[in-house]
Amino acid sequence: MAELLASGGTVEMARAVLDSGADAVYVGAKGWSRRRAQYEMGDEEVIASARYAKSLGKVLRVAFNTLPASHEIPLLLAKAEKFVGAGVRDFILTDVGAMKALSERFPGVQIHASVGCTIVNAEDAWFYKEAGATQVVTECRVDREEMRKIRQEVGVGLEVLVHATTCFTYLGRCTMSSYTRQEWRFDDEGKNHFLGSPNRGGLCYRVCLTEWDQRRGDGSLEAGGLVLPNLAYFLVDDIPDLLDLGVDTIKIQGREYSIPLVGRMVRFYRDLIDSYLRDRSSFRMEAWKERMAGIITERDAERREKTAGLISESGLSA
Repeated sequence: MAELLASGGTVEMARAVLDSGADAVYVGAKGWSRRRAQYEMGDEEVIASARYAKSLGKVLRVAFNTLPASHEIPLLLAKAEKFVGAGVRDFILTDVGAMKALSERFPGVQIHASVGCTIVNAEDAWFYKEAGATQVVTECRVDREEMRKIRQEVGVGLEVLVHATTCFTYLGRCTMSSYTRQEWRFDDEGKNHFLGSPNRGGLCYRVCLTEWDQRRGDGSLEAGGLVLPNLAYFLVDDIPDLLDLGVDTIKIQGREYSIPLVGRMVRFYRDLIDSYLRDRSSFRMEAWKERMAGIITERDAERREKTAGLISESGLSA
């Protein structure tokens, strides 16, 4: 049966999603996971959350999905060693060199190639498998046939995002925020944090969602008030097909949302998956779409508020 994986932006959220029906929770090591520090965990918080997951017979996965500099690889491995020593065996990474280093240092750990790897075909999946990945997260726009090919030909686990954003480029590939905040700082462990670059330990300010002017070559205004596409989505209709395809993990993003909302997301997908697997022949989607509509309304309201705050923090006007 497919694993249901959900986000744990805090210790309280990690517990809530596990209690709401998630089979696994992913958390971010502070400074290493493409989110603001308040949605990441310190080492002892990670270890405590891992122990709670284990007590329920469930899994905790640690995200190291930034792109480290060469001098930061030893820092990453030292932190991973602490987690492995506490029983953590599952990690999420984006950088191929970090995957190789982690898999060689700790044989037998499970490494998930993040959505930031932009895996769009079987050849990409082969590349990351050779670097040590045991499971890959497909890019949001990958179709079912390509997923089937990856699963059948490559022999890695397949993970699909059912709540995320499409981004106007590819998730993890945008550099727009770094043009608004060209700052950095070193933390006490020697990790460099670049404000405006989630790939280097900062965060995305969602500047694509402010209004932009389009100008001609001579500088005159051609169009105003343009907003680049960066849509948040839920997959609902696709869930039966994903389960029939044999997807290994269904993943819900959302570390920056409120704990009650994330808990409702998890409970929705837990109930939907269980209902379909219990009786595929008589399963009907209509009632589930109605239930999801209320979650979407609440999610959109929280996202608008977060986006306005991030754009303001970037120094641009919303």
